[in-house]
Amino acid sequence: MAEIEQPTENGLYVGVIKGGLKPAMRLIVMGIVDPQPRSISMNLTCNSNEEEKDVGLQVLVNFLDRTVIRNSKVSGTWGKEEKSIPYFPFAGGEPFKMEIFCEHQQFRILVDGQPLCGFTHRIKELQSINVLQISGDMRLTKVA
Repeated sequence: MAEIEQPTENGLYVGVIKGGLKPAMRLIVMGIVDPQPRSISMNLTCNSNEEEKDVGLQVLVNFLDRTVIRNSKVSGTWGKEEKSIPYFPFAGGEPFKMEIFCEHQQFRILVDGQPLCGFTHRIKELQSINVLQISGDMRLTKVA
């Protein structure tokens, strides 16, 4: 489903989602958090020709304040951040498995098999979301 390309110099991984997102699709990101992490960022973006690409879902894991912030960028403008989570599932030096389920109305995010949060679609044309970018303080072990 997603093909991993080699990381660029800044540690960014880019995977292309052939045909774009569709309801019932699941993305899996597995990795090992660095021992002294600051943040991890995962973006599901639209592969448009515009320099300012729209972002259907950004997941920003901030280890300093133990938050998982979700947001999107539509027509070049960031929306309202969502921060509420029942627990913080990441730890320095530890492996993790994040699953992002694309449903009809929302993304549903699980970490290590446990529900973490949802995020209502703000970009309605799901198929236009066709790139997964991952960067931050981790070693990526699998994307599927």
